[in-house]
Order: sequence, then structure tokens, then C-alpha cells
Amino acid sequence: MMISVPLKDIILKISQKTGQSEAEIKAQISQKVEALYGLVSEDGAAHIIANEHGIKLFDMSGDLKIKDILIGMRSVDVAGKVLRKYEMREFATEKRKGKVANLLFGDETGSIRVVFWNDKTDDFAQIKEEDVLKIKGAYVRDNMGRKELHMGDSSKIIINPADVTIITREHVEYDKKHVSELQENTSGEILGTIVQVFDIKFFEVCPQCNKRARLTGDAFMCDVHGAVTPNHNYVVSIYLDDGTGNVRVTLWKAQTQKLLKLTDAEIDAIRLQPDLFEKYKTDLLGVQAKVLGRAKNNITGRLEFTADLVYTDLDPVQELKELDHAKEVTLKTNKYDGNIPPVTVQKPATQESKTPIKTVTSNSLDEDEFEISEDFLEE
Repeated sequence: MMISVPLKDIILKISQKTGQSEAEIKAQISQKVEALYGLVSEDGAAHIIANEHGIKLFDMSGDLKIKDILIGMRSVDVAGKVLRKYEMREFATEKRKGKVANLLFGDETGSIRVVFWNDKTDDFAQIKEEDVLKIKGAYVRDNMGRKELHMGDSSKIIINPADVTIITREHVEYDKKHVSELQENTSGEILGTIVQVFDIKFFEVCPQCNKRARLTGDAFMCDVHGAVTPNHNYVVSIYLDDGTGNVRVTLWKAQTQKLLKLTDAEIDAIRLQPDLFEKYKTDLLGVQAKVLGRAKNNITGRLEFTADLVYTDLDPVQELKELDHAKEVTLKTNKYDGNIPPVTVQKPATQESKTPIKTVTSNSLDEDEFEISEDFLEE
């Protein structure tokens, strides 16, 4: 597998080396594709142009930082801290059976899931949360647009090496909660059914620092880098109902990709053709989701939940068993036919009537809500 460097990252590296604008580089990419009779993709053409300028797109020497890990890399060496350890599971299919386990692993640049298969779960059993790990010889796979680090037969782990110190982004503990138990400025893990989905909100960001870029006159301006040709970030909101209440959940770029199971390029296509999103809105209704995040009041004083992580491939019975509370939550998933009582799911508005359910006051986030959430724009 070819190492997958995002096209926008290649363009940025070429721009930094040559001083050319994004538009100029995209024009060169189109010319290269045409010159090669369409036998190369835009990504491949960008690789060629970068090579012509002597630009090294990635460096595999020494320990990598998590932000520099790319899909398709092999023999990856990286150091980090265990932020969260998940339960090991056994599986059986028609072709094979085995064991799999995973953990969340982080450094100061970000976090990544590390996956252990079969015999490698023996290493997993020796690891505790907050342990510092040095991983050697792992490989990177694509899981629905997300990069994952996998332990191969020759991969090794050193637990708490004496010569490694890791500083991570703030690690938050997520206690399992019902929606009715959420309070302002607290973190938690909630489980519920998606009963409403809002349109994706796109906004412009600086391609160099990822801060908000605002249209001033005829140009988009970054407070740090001046006039820029912006990239696009995005956010989507859903309503999650767990039988004890419902709450609006905001998902920024990375978690929007996880929720929709789409790549950045596929979501950008929705920006250009918004009608494409209607199918995804419909498909999400009734889906059960687990969200880890933070509750806070928005500018109107309404409690909302911001997702740090989201999961939709769940076993509802198992998830309910793991709740740390005595109260029973009434949930239903469209992928489970057990005896859990259903919640009411709000179907999309028809062309004749587009009035949302009463608990929902808007189908888009307003500008002020972006202002108070500016720290999330760098996801």
C-alpha cells in the first residue's frame, strides 16, 4: 500500500517550499494529470510535483510523532502514553476466530488507536492505563478514513522505558452517565439513540495554522498569516435520546468523519453538493451511538454536549450492562431486535413541512457558537 499523504498536506508542503499559492499548485496538478493522459490521480500528480521540487513528504527516521503517522506506513516506531484501555474481545467468523484488543495512545501532538491481534493480546494484558509505551515496527491501516496503528508479528512493545518521557494533551476521565445526569462543565460517556440530525456547517480555516479565516473584502484573512486561500473544516450536530432525556451533541471534523464513516474528501463533496447529505441524515436516524465528551451551556444557556469521541458499532445489551447506574435506560437501535423499548425517532421533514421537533430550535449553528468553540477548530 502506498503511504497516504493527504492531498492538502502535499499542496501545503509545496507551497511552503516554493512560495506558490494553492491555486497555482492545483493548476500544476491538473496540468500534470492531463500531460500523463489521465493515467495518474491528483494525489499521484502532487507526489510527482513534490519530488520535482526535492520535497520530502515524510520522514521515517527515529520515533515519529502521532500527528506525522500516515496510512500505509510500515515499521513505525513511536512513543506515547496509554490514555484509555478497552476490553479484549474474542471473535469467530466462518473463516477464522481469534482475539482482538485495542487502546488509545497519545503524545503531545494527538492520539491514535493501537490494535492488538491474537498472540499480541498477551502484550496488551501487561499494559495499564497511564503506562508509557515505546512501540517498534508497527504498521498503519485505514479504518473508514481513520488511521490505526496495528501490531504485526515482528512488532515489539517496551513498557515504561526509563529513557522516555511523554507529555500528552490533557487526558479526561469519562464516567458513564445518563443524559439526565449531565451538568455544566463536566465530562462523561453517554449512550443513546440518534433522533435528529442537522445539516453540516462548513467554515474556512487557514491552511497553515488551521485557525479561522474570515472573509474581508475579496480575500479570506487569517489573523496570523494574512490573506490565504482557505481550507474547509466542518461541524455537525445531532440530538441523542437515552430515555431519561435528550441533548444536542456537537461533533467537529474528526468525529463527524467517524459518525458518517466518510473521508475528508467525501465530506467536501457534500459541501459542493449539499443534497448528498440527505441520505446520511436519514440513515443515521434510529442508530445507537456512544459519545465521550463534555457538557456545557451555550450562549443561550442551553446545556449541550461536545463530542471528543463517538462510536456507532455497538452491542446495545452489552453497553447497557456496563452502565454504572441502577436505572434502566430505554433504548432501541435499528441493528438490534431485542426487548429494549423504543424511543420516538423524528423522521426528516417533508418538502411540504420542514418544521423540526420542538426540542430543536435551529438546523445550523450560529456564528457566536463558533466563537466560543474556537479551541476545537484545530482538530
